[in-house]
Amino acid sequence: MTYRDVASKQVLAWIGTAVGARMPVAMAPLALVFLVRERPGGYSLGALLAAAYALGEIVGAPVLGMRLRPERARAQLTVGLAVGAAGFAGLGGFPAAPPAVLAAFACVAGAAPAAATGGLRTLLIRLVPERAAAQALSVESILTAAVWAVSPAAVAGLALGVAPAVPLRLAAVLMASAVVGLRFLPAAWGPAGRTAAPLVRVLAGAWPVYITGAASLTLLGLSELVLPALLEQRGVDVGWSGPLLTGMAVGGGLGAFLHGLRTWPGLLRTHSMLLMTGTALCVTLAALIPHPAGIAAVLVVGGVLQSAAMLTRNLSLREVLPPGALAAGYSVMYAAAGVGYAATGSLAGALLRVVAPSTAVLAGVGVTLLLSALGWWSEVWRAGRSARGVGTDGAVAGARPGPEGAAIRGRGDAEGRL
Repeated sequence: MTYRDVASKQVLAWIGTAVGARMPVAMAPLALVFLVRERPGGYSLGALLAAAYALGEIVGAPVLGMRLRPERARAQLTVGLAVGAAGFAGLGGFPAAPPAVLAAFACVAGAAPAAATGGLRTLLIRLVPERAAAQALSVESILTAAVWAVSPAAVAGLALGVAPAVPLRLAAVLMASAVVGLRFLPAAWGPAGRTAAPLVRVLAGAWPVYITGAASLTLLGLSELVLPALLEQRGVDVGWSGPLLTGMAVGGGLGAFLHGLRTWPGLLRTHSMLLMTGTALCVTLAALIPHPAGIAAVLVVGGVLQSAAMLTRNLSLREVLPPGALAAGYSVMYAAAGVGYAATGSLAGALLRVVAPSTAVLAGVGVTLLLSALGWWSEVWRAGRSARGVGTDGAVAGARPGPEGAAIRGRGDAEGRL
């Protein structure tokens, strides 16, 4: 299969809707940092607000994701995105509010639309032929990278050039536009799926994938939340944070595109561990290199590796879960990634009070490597149990081999050439 198999008018409408739904998510952490940067302890407060936003995502994604019903998906997603837009509007409309109020708005903005990622991803797969599902996931990764490429520069430019609250107001408008975009997509993505075991048990069977999913976003959180303070430590204009993060996101798009061009030998869990280790090395170098050009170079390479690592996680999840559990599974993965992001934000916020930003980055890298190693070992252990015929909480029993599994065995189209 090729990328041309996902080209259609409905997919184009999906892309417009996804941009409106996801760009606010990409803008939020850095926008929250800039919103309160000039207050006393502003960087620490910004990191904590970003953690509150991520906490909302962590709670909202699994709770709302498991309630998504294929037969009324559009209505459910519309409500979530509308409430999320209201949360962003509160942040942008009351920038001088007390920290507790801003944290409440941030939590609502994160929680209400948190199921949209899993829902829209499942809908995208239903909009393309079954044989092109893996290409659709690659296209989604490229789109996500493009959104993350534009968002940091937009946030930095608007916050520094206009007003700190403007990026959050724009986020509210964009999320509201996604509500409109849903009207051009199917109201449902098909009949309700069935699983042989209870949904919670099926989802729990994929826990090793969620661990590495959490690890994959901790480094992104480090880059976003600590980079402005790191640049100040290096004596570099903080306005460079936007372009540097844009470069990292551009690298992410390139990584997703290249990953889909060929079949890569080996196991997905091995790919993930190697890619995460490489990303961690790049972020470590970014914390140690004094010149902005060097920081930019390692962040671009880190973006290439991080995007490919996250794609392997989505492919692994599609392999171990049955079709009826995918929307909920993607939402749980989103929540797991949010856990990693929130942990990084909390750690960074606490450490920035007592240590240099470069030290905070190195501590976060250590957490990421521990999570990655734990996830890899868990997948090895789980695969060993499965090979011995031991049950795995019902997930494998209800799953079907996905295109990513076929690609690993060299028979499928998961990573077919363009």
